[in-house]
Amino acid sequence: MTAERCALLLRAVNVSGRNRVPMAELRELLGARTALTNVSTYIASGNILCDAPADLGAACAEVRALIAEAFGVDTPVIARSHAELEAALAENPFPDAAQDKMLHAMFLESEPAEGAVDALTERLVAGERIALIGRDLWIDYDEGGVQNTKLTKAVLDRALGVAGTARNLRTVRTLAELTA
Repeated sequence: MTAERCALLLRAVNVSGRNRVPMAELRELLGARTALTNVSTYIASGNILCDAPADLGAACAEVRALIAEAFGVDTPVIARSHAELEAALAENPFPDAAQDKMLHAMFLESEPAEGAVDALTERLVAGERIALIGRDLWIDYDEGGVQNTKLTKAVLDRALGVAGTARNLRTVRTLAELTA
């Protein structure tokens, strides 16, 4: 029987030259200094793929500490199993989104604060839509894209009250395939 695979998602690494975490070096460190197995990465935005450890929470904390020590970057690490990625795709509330790259799933560390969706809805610009499904906040940025939104990192953090990291629909599909 094959072990279930999962994705450990890093928040805001390798963005505009900030929070630099070289993926090749990270893979090497993870293999040498953690119990994670069959480790690989997908694109530079911080997607670690591995066999699912027995304690995902402990693995996320260990990876976060290792990244802080090795690269000086403190970034939340949010886990999703293959089954959770498949469920997120199946529950996509906006299958009619204009473009896959404008539709994002923000994977949250835990349940968001009460009233988060109402607070975020007040900040939407024309054409944007949001939907919260469990610990996944879906954001359809429409044709305006991320650059025109009022849903900034600070606004999202304040409303949600919990860390999250977003991936566009195309990347979520690929992560589901790579963890299969």
